[in-house]
Amino acid sequence: MIMGELITFENGKWKTPDYPQVAYIEGDGIGPEITHAAISVTNSAVKRAYNGKKKIEWIEILAGDKAYEVKGDRFPKESQELLQKYRVVLKGPLTTPVGGGWRSINVTIRMILDLYANIRPVKYINGLESPIKQPEKVDMIIFRENTDDLYRGIEWPYNSEGAKKVRDFLRKEMKVELEDDTGIGIKPMSKAKTFRIGRMAINYAIANGRKKVTIMHKGNVMKYTEGAFREWIYELAKEEFFERVITEEEVNQGISPQGKVILNDRIADNMFQQIIIRPEEYDVILAPNVNGDLISDAAGALIGNIGMLGGANVGDSGGMFEAVHGTAPKYAGKNVANPTGIIKGAELMLRFMGWVEAADMIERAILNSIRERKVTQDLARFMNVQPLGTKDYANELVNQIEKM
Repeated sequence: MIMGELITFENGKWKTPDYPQVAYIEGDGIGPEITHAAISVTNSAVKRAYNGKKKIEWIEILAGDKAYEVKGDRFPKESQELLQKYRVVLKGPLTTPVGGGWRSINVTIRMILDLYANIRPVKYINGLESPIKQPEKVDMIIFRENTDDLYRGIEWPYNSEGAKKVRDFLRKEMKVELEDDTGIGIKPMSKAKTFRIGRMAINYAIANGRKKVTIMHKGNVMKYTEGAFREWIYELAKEEFFERVITEEEVNQGISPQGKVILNDRIADNMFQQIIIRPEEYDVILAPNVNGDLISDAAGALIGNIGMLGGANVGDSGGMFEAVHGTAPKYAGKNVANPTGIIKGAELMLRFMGWVEAADMIERAILNSIRERKVTQDLARFMNVQPLGTKDYANELVNQIEKM
């Protein structure tokens, strides 16, 4: 029996052995069904692409409902230690309560592994029912800063001692008046963290032949956080990418952009109409944490089904790969959920591992199944065809891969 080895990282680059150990978290709701569907499709693609010379050893990490049932803790210490050991995880959706309850495990994983970049490709797939006239123009990659901003979770309820202390400090030291029933949240934004997400996005654009990077921000209002995010990206481009990047202002002044990536910026609220009425003008979108979260789902709606999207959360020494939808508990255990999102997450994982051949097979299998109208119920109702269950759809993708 061949024992798997850890994936390692050197200077931000992945070193993947032929038999890597990769962790997985089943997730809540529909999570177990779609996660195991993704694992079966991934295994098939790896076997077909490399004739058995490469293979993933999957290691389960308990989190969410399953961890609570077994350990009495939704994210026990031993799970966090395993996550730090393996550092690459395929994750099913996990429940995050609104307004109270436990803190997001998703955010905790990002912080533990310092997964500072949330990367979401959004590209129209022919055959999907889109709400816009020309969905084929949608082909964008969103880079969302993942560890800063309001999602750091630095906040206090309005009636807490913490909020009272912050209000008192602001009144006495900063001369800022706040009502006594004001909850407090802190919006930190770091220059170093902005530089590293900007560096990753610009390097991606250069390496993948993308033409434009657009900074999404609300710097006209939040001048020293989101406004600073904008200024720092321009500063980074000037310092580190001056030979490969040109600003939109320079292009407007008549300087040729030939062979260079154009860098521009747009106000956050305007971006929502921009990606609807002129999606072809947006290529790589670079945004702080909250804006990136919002624009990612909005962009996903343009292709007609957010359930078809996968996401990568990566840093310099780890990665978490997932679907971008939620747990959908009302469909749990019914064998009807569409697993494509987490399968696309697994595809992204393979690309970061350097196993591009297997990733390409998964991508082609999904396109072929949609073209042949062999789909789950969320797509079948628009195509007027009989739906496949979650397991049957995964089997169909495996069959498509085996024919390649």
